[in-house]
Amino acid sequence: PERISYIELEQRVLRIARSFTAMGVGHSDVVSFQLPNWWEFIAVSLACARVGAVANPIMPIFRQRELKFMLAFGDSKLFIVPKLYKGFDYEAMAREMLPNLDHAPRLVVVDGAGPDSFERALLADTDTALPVRTLGANEVMLLMYTSGTTGEPKGVTHSSNTLFANLHGFINAYHLGNKDVILGASPMAHLTGFGYLAMIPLILNATTVLQDIWEPKQALELIRDEGISFSMASSPFVGDLCAATEAGGPVSPRFANFCCAGAPIPPILIEKARRLMGLAVSSAWGMTECGAVTITEPERCAEKSGSTDGRPLPGIEVKVVDVDGALLPQGQTGYLLVRGSSLFCGYLKRPHLNATDTDGWFETGDMAFIDADGYVRINGRSKDIIIRGGENIPVMEVENLLYKHPAVSMVAIVGYPDARLGERACAFVTVRPGHTFSLEEMSRYLSENQVTKQYHPERLELMDDLPKTPSGKLQKFKLRESAKVFGEKA
Repeated sequence: PERISYIELEQRVLRIARSFTAMGVGHSDVVSFQLPNWWEFIAVSLACARVGAVANPIMPIFRQRELKFMLAFGDSKLFIVPKLYKGFDYEAMAREMLPNLDHAPRLVVVDGAGPDSFERALLADTDTALPVRTLGANEVMLLMYTSGTTGEPKGVTHSSNTLFANLHGFINAYHLGNKDVILGASPMAHLTGFGYLAMIPLILNATTVLQDIWEPKQALELIRDEGISFSMASSPFVGDLCAATEAGGPVSPRFANFCCAGAPIPPILIEKARRLMGLAVSSAWGMTECGAVTITEPERCAEKSGSTDGRPLPGIEVKVVDVDGALLPQGQTGYLLVRGSSLFCGYLKRPHLNATDTDGWFETGDMAFIDADGYVRINGRSKDIIIRGGENIPVMEVENLLYKHPAVSMVAIVGYPDARLGERACAFVTVRPGHTFSLEEMSRYLSENQVTKQYHPERLELMDDLPKTPSGKLQKFKLRESAKVFGEKA
């Protein structure tokens, strides 16, 4: 593996920043990069800050359907992709897609050839002067797309203040310092990876070890060989590490803390990680819109992580209200609202979706209650969303596409519990007379329409009719109840 010192990273960042400037990329321009957990990801992010550009990391799972929207909606000026990753040719996809955009960004390819290669386009020596003005602390420096309930991805914007206020509180809660070695295995194009695995080591002048393809046995070897002390990811990562340890993988006494976000952690998994690896697994809850809002302190993880999602970090407030906005007493489930220093700047070009009231309270879309110690427990969702392995599935977008299939009369997609991923998706479908429909046909159709594989429902249930209210409104809660049995069977 390649090892880069902070001095070497700084030299590369300066070269990239000068190249950005020579290309005309500057203040508030959007630089989109669809990169795995490679050093180039961190260097590009820092170079954006040097020239005042907005960093726009994009998950490698996305394909043309999502990318066309993201690049056009954000007015991206530059698009950086790998030549190949996990056997997929990103350069070929980009070259086919970009000519169809009205204002196509310039393409740069990591490990590419010719003038568009990362080496020649961004790492070449240039004496171009860097701009004097970069970005103010309250100006947008990060754009991340999140899938929700509106059909199309929403562009979440953060400033340096909204992002780093949260990171400093998190560092203090975990007692992290420059002697820590952090495993960066969760995708850095998510806020978890970007903030807590890429930026925190830089703040601390600590070491980060990047793993670009998740392989739990290799992760255990990295943890042992590199002396890793901390990591953060969704609960499937912990389950995989436990399974790899039981299969004979190495155990490292230095690997002390793991922050788990994205889905509730089964108490049995917390106990198993402690018993097998001596690992303290603490729960957290957050969103792209506000970072890690609540965490269970490592000191109380054995007591609280299995039954709560933590309590607010400094600078953050939470409250639970009823449908009329009235504050609910401790222990009662209601709508979870968040206010504080890490709340995002707003949705790009869609302020009407911001869901923040005049007092600064943001409606999270989650249902929750607060216990006697002030710890929050997520207890359902007020919005129609499925979170599969930490990845939000855009339910409405997939449903709308399936409605266009000639065999589909009605469709409703709901989540069902899964021991490893938290949730999987099931499509309940009624079929038009004279047509047939199957799981294989659904997957083929979604792939043909360039829908990311992780968004495909894993189950299909054909029904004569879907449950509705007397006024004809679909009753998804009944379908969720029906779907629970799939998780129980698994």
